[in-house]
Amino acid sequence: MAENRLARELESRESAQRKQAWTPPQTLPSPKAQPGWEFRWIRTSMMGQADPINTAAKFREGWEPVKAADHPELMLYADPNSRFKDNVEVGGLLLCKAPEEMVKQRNDYYSRMANSQMESVDNSFMRTNDERMPLFSEKRSTTTFGRGK
Repeated sequence: MAENRLARELESRESAQRKQAWTPPQTLPSPKAQPGWEFRWIRTSMMGQADPINTAAKFREGWEPVKAADHPELMLYADPNSRFKDNVEVGGLLLCKAPEEMVKQRNDYYSRMANSQMESVDNSFMRTNDERMPLFSEKRSTTTFGRGK
């Protein structure tokens, strides 16, 4: 009965696994997650020209450059001619981090600004309302699918 069995080497999971489909590579490498921190790539140059205004604005917002020593796995992709020698810069983008709480506050701020602008547009639109032909402002959208045969 033992003669009909396969050799142990042939009974591996690799031989039974499906082949992985090809996917295009990511342009930017992803850093390993750290609890309490959010990561973001900040533009330092565009079309070969330095962009110190954008970089300074992001630093004032609270983003800190990530040290290359903290993420050695990303140094394979780093720019050797970077202005930020001890940090991770790839293709004119500098990897930065900020506390999650600060990022949440920032997102909430911009969400409130967008809602305020939307409310202003709605108020301006509804101001032109006429009783003879009333306007309506519906905030719902629906999706319908075709009927099968």
